[in-house]
Order: sequence, then structure tokens, then C-alpha cells
Amino acid sequence: MVLDFFRKRRRDEIRDRPFPEEWLAIVERNVAMYHRLSFHDRQELLRKVLVFLEEKNFEGCGGLEMTDEIRVTVAAQACIPILRFEDHYYPRLRSILVYPDTFVARRTRRDGWVEHEDHEAMLGEAWADGAVVLSWASVESDLRDAGDARNVVVHEFAHQLDAEDGAHDGTPPLPFRAYGPWVRILSAEYLELREGRGPHVLDDYGAKNEAEFFAVASETFFERPEKLLREHPELYAELCQYYRQDPAAWAPLKRGEGGEEG
Repeated sequence: MVLDFFRKRRRDEIRDRPFPEEWLAIVERNVAMYHRLSFHDRQELLRKVLVFLEEKNFEGCGGLEMTDEIRVTVAAQACIPILRFEDHYYPRLRSILVYPDTFVARRTRRDGWVEHEDHEAMLGEAWADGAVVLSWASVESDLRDAGDARNVVVHEFAHQLDAEDGAHDGTPPLPFRAYGPWVRILSAEYLELREGRGPHVLDDYGAKNEAEFFAVASETFFERPEKLLREHPELYAELCQYYRQDPAAWAPLKRGEGGEEG
């Protein structure tokens, strides 16, 4: 309790700092969703970014030089899903590792008594030990086509939220009474995507497993909320309740602020 008190006081001090003008220019240039937020939510987002950047370690990998452009762009997108979460800054997360482009992840699997090592090209990854790995090229690609329902930062940080109860299973920590509707609705939507039934704005990658379904649904919720609401209103409502946000009600993007809804 004492540690919580001092951590909260420290965060409040950070939140009260002026947001650097050069950082604001990065957010306005790179983060299309920022322009859809209300004035109050924009200010809250900037306050959260200050704390996020103070508490999380960024590391350039594969020869990438870490810059404020990268740090601020990633932090602003990562803080949008937790915008309405009070004093929440991904508590299990310590580091964000950023590669210049696609990186190769090593996988170990067992076949009986034999252990095999595989390698897989990745655009992003969330680790259970408190790290998120990103491809900066993928992040930049998402910035150029806002509204395409793909956002590697939101995707990987959704995995962080999912794992806060210790399991990557597509169900983040919820109020007790919310588990029943969540499991019923998301399970039905997941099976529909797997079976290829009905119109689906969700990327097929969400059919891989329940954890990926939640991450893909989160991307779509923030990137193409109007279309998700039209095609899958129950899924949209569950995500609204979880994230405590209603992106379909956000202001539309103006010309020059990013991609368009469709």
C-alpha cells in the first residue's frame, strides 16, 4: 500500500509536466487516432504518454537507433487502449524492443523425446516476461494506412492486457459478472471467423486462436470501429465495455489526418 501511494504520487507529478512541443508534433503527425479524440481525451492521452515514457525502457535492436520519433509514436498508440483505465500503464511490461524491419523469432517445440528449433519471421511479438517486440517498418506501414484495421502496436499491447491474469487466452481480467457474456459472444465470433461464415472485417489471423482473436478484434475496434459496429454489434459492445471507449462515436478523420473509414 505504501509503495502504491508513492508510485501514484510520482505518476501524478509526471502527468503534471508540460508535454514537449516536439513530442506533440510527432503525435499529431503520426497518430491518426489522436485527431479523432475529444479535447479531454487528447489531454489524458498526452498525460499517459508522459508516464509511459518515464516508466518503460525502449531499446533499438538489429542496428536500429532509438529516437523520440519511435518512442513517442509507439507510446501514443500503446496508451490509446488504456486511455480510460485509471492509473494503469501495463504493469507487467518493462521493455519495448524495436527492430528496423521484420525480425526472426526462435521457437522450440518437442516431438516426443526430440526437441526441434524453428525460426519464424515476425512483425511483432508480446513476451510473457514483460517485453513487447515490434518492427518499426510495420509500425510505419500502419501509420501510412490508418483505418485499414491493422495496427501492430495495438495488437501487441492487447496481448499484454490479455496476459495480466497470467494467461494468453483471449480473456483479459474482467469484473466477475462480465465473464459470462464475454466468453459467450467472443467464442461465437471466433468460431464464425474460423469457419468463414458471414461478413468479417476482422483479419483472418484472428482465427489462429482465442488470444489472436482478441488482439485482432482490438485492432479493428480502434482502427475501423464503424464497420465493426455494423457487422458485429455484440462483439463491438463487449469491447466498448472492456475498453470503456466508443470509437465509433469519435470525430471523423479530416483530410490529411490518416486513412478513411469504409
